[in-house]
Amino acid sequence: MYKLTISLDEFLRNYWQKKPTIIKGGFAEFQDPITPEELAGLTMEEVVDSRFVSNLENNWQAEHGPFDDDKFASLPESHWSFIVQAANHWHDGAAQLVKPFQTMPQWLFDDLMISYSVEGGGVGPHIDQYDVFIIQGMGKRHWRVGAKDVGQYKETQRHEALRQIESFEAEIDEILEPGDILYIPPGFPHDGYALEPSMSYSVGFRSPKEQELISNFADYILAHDYGDEHLHKPDLRTQDNFGKISTSDLDSLVSMLKAKLDDEDTIKDFMGCMLSQSRHQLNIIEPSSKWSCEDVYQHLESGSDIFKVAGLRTLSHETEPNIVYVNGEMFKIPEELTSFAELLTNQDTICLENSGESIIQNSAAISLITELVNKGYWFAE
Repeated sequence: MYKLTISLDEFLRNYWQKKPTIIKGGFAEFQDPITPEELAGLTMEEVVDSRFVSNLENNWQAEHGPFDDDKFASLPESHWSFIVQAANHWHDGAAQLVKPFQTMPQWLFDDLMISYSVEGGGVGPHIDQYDVFIIQGMGKRHWRVGAKDVGQYKETQRHEALRQIESFEAEIDEILEPGDILYIPPGFPHDGYALEPSMSYSVGFRSPKEQELISNFADYILAHDYGDEHLHKPDLRTQDNFGKISTSDLDSLVSMLKAKLDDEDTIKDFMGCMLSQSRHQLNIIEPSSKWSCEDVYQHLESGSDIFKVAGLRTLSHETEPNIVYVNGEMFKIPEELTSFAELLTNQDTICLENSGESIIQNSAAISLITELVNKGYWFAE
């Protein structure tokens, strides 16, 4: 089990979205949860989001996977990287690296990206708009981080698939060794390249943009057929300027626009559904034959476990703990099963030990577990 050597509470107070920093020995005696060969295997899978980036002699190339054996057979000795997004969705060992950060809001967590680079390998200088903890695994990597972007960094396109900037003056210029962590808030330019064959693990946190909130809310309103009404104004009067939008009419239209934004229940359900959806593909596989409530009961009663799919978001609002949002769906749970709702949002496993006999014996709980298993959100090995 991985354990941070720092207090996340103290870190958030001093650094979160304030300034980049290096945490030397952030993980003591760090051991890589995945081998380069296993990572290469993931890049060969159709469902996995992977990339290959090379910069030999400053000739930048980038490709998206999946890759095959021929790709690995023809690689040069230096200046290339393989990158896998959402590796925590596809590799159990890699998923363990996320657990030390689980005291942070689940809806903010994006994914664990893993990079394997040989000497000189990297993706070039760039700026991200999310928070990231970059954990150094095997090998060493040289990192440079500059001052926050205030519009002075010029973008360059060395390859159409790469968003890079030309150059920046470094305020952090350090070599990371196994167990070290580099934290970079949004907007800070950075560049890292391997000094020797090395692994890097990026634990990323990303909040939605204002554009996403507005766009997704509009989609939610349409999907639920809310607001399917026109403006009615029986007290309409003539006006002397045919092209004028009166202040009164504008106020009426704005009131229509704001109506659902002022509806607390609609906003809560929208946010729960949107924030519970992952940005990356999940390993959701419905069982080949549907489980019955009796199957679920006997499985749990025997002491066996039921596991949440890696990376699946299960959320609830602080004021409504009995409404659970799972991958964009909403599930209402009876008031007497609040502890079960909390189990779904805070635990990765449903079992007799953490749920207790009261849950196992409750038909509503068993019925919901059965539904979640048949949707592929939870599974039994």
